[in-house]
Amino acid sequence: MRPLEDVRIIAIEQYGAGPFGSVHLADLGAEVIKIEDPRTGGDVGRYVPPYQEGEDSLFFETFNRNKRSLSLDLSTPAGRAVFEELVKVSDAVYSNLRGDVPKKIRITYDDLKHLNPKIVCCSLTGFGMTGPRHKEPGYDYILQGLAGWMDITGEPDGPPTKSGLSLVDYSGGLVAAISLLAGLHAARRDGVGMDCDVSLYDTAITMLTYPATWHLNKGYTPARTRHSAHPSLVPFQAFQAKDGWFVVGCAKEKFWQRLAQVIGHPEWAEPGSPYATFAGRQKHSKELLAKLEEIFKQRTVDEWLSVLYPASIPCGPINDVAAALREEHTLARDLIVETDHPRFGTVRQLASPVRVGNERPTYRRAPQRNEDFDYVLREVIGMDDQRITELKQQGAFGAADDSAEG
Repeated sequence: MRPLEDVRIIAIEQYGAGPFGSVHLADLGAEVIKIEDPRTGGDVGRYVPPYQEGEDSLFFETFNRNKRSLSLDLSTPAGRAVFEELVKVSDAVYSNLRGDVPKKIRITYDDLKHLNPKIVCCSLTGFGMTGPRHKEPGYDYILQGLAGWMDITGEPDGPPTKSGLSLVDYSGGLVAAISLLAGLHAARRDGVGMDCDVSLYDTAITMLTYPATWHLNKGYTPARTRHSAHPSLVPFQAFQAKDGWFVVGCAKEKFWQRLAQVIGHPEWAEPGSPYATFAGRQKHSKELLAKLEEIFKQRTVDEWLSVLYPASIPCGPINDVAAALREEHTLARDLIVETDHPRFGTVRQLASPVRVGNERPTYRRAPQRNEDFDYVLREVIGMDDQRITELKQQGAFGAADDSAEG
């Protein structure tokens, strides 16, 4: 039995942050039932280019494998009735919406506890359900700027820079997943559910971590560093070789002592050298780094790695995405998985990094919109044909001519 096989989650989710959090739960065996609005064609992630046809996209596949889908119009009384029946037999309601929306559409714990006292209502929003910005939409790019990330990213003489990946979205999704699991544990222990008010803003601000602690206590002002250097450890940054770039990191004195030997300057690590200690290297960083840069330009990346690795000095190439996916270690860790798709054929994508026990997850393609209509209505809720027909006529599942409807 998979770790979360006894967990059912109703997911009112869309795009990236919310689905990224729940896909890891689905990979662990949770039954994640996506509620997709038939008025808008379902999750907007279905339509993200460039690799998109009809209601299928490789973007959507990435975040929604192992899930189920039900088209349901929550704005109609009939759609609400179906949703409430689902709440009765589920463990959690998970959403990623604007901060004022969960209360508006009545998916908070106070709205649902009469149906299921143990229901956990996890809301991942841009700015949380309280505070002066709670009604604002939250997007990764905006939050990277607002939380100070962009100000400290990039070269010192360049513009503020966003991370190459949507790290606020992905981190927020993982925080929401942790919150949901903690809520489920408490609900099963105590018999009482709760709200989990999670936000991308909170996530982004708290990920400022030790630079924020330094600032709050000592007035430290974080600044961009040349070649992505660590703010205090020297050397720990990207260096240019003859044919590309690589990273060397001396996070401990022993690594610096080894590096000094490898580059032919053991005296730089000896007592009395201005570079012998963390403090000394930081104080004299400008002159030291200039010397190191000249040395590293004399050989290729592979030539440097061939001597740094045997010396047990933390280092690595700066790969492009293609090289990262070809890495021997990527393949050895089974990080590339395959699913079969009716439109795209075999889809290769990345496995979840969440490992629990020895059993490996199985991977099933993302659902077509409303693919699990019969399963959810008949098996999960237990509705008969007459009741389903009534609900269809009342608009619970969208317009009768919606081609994606069950």
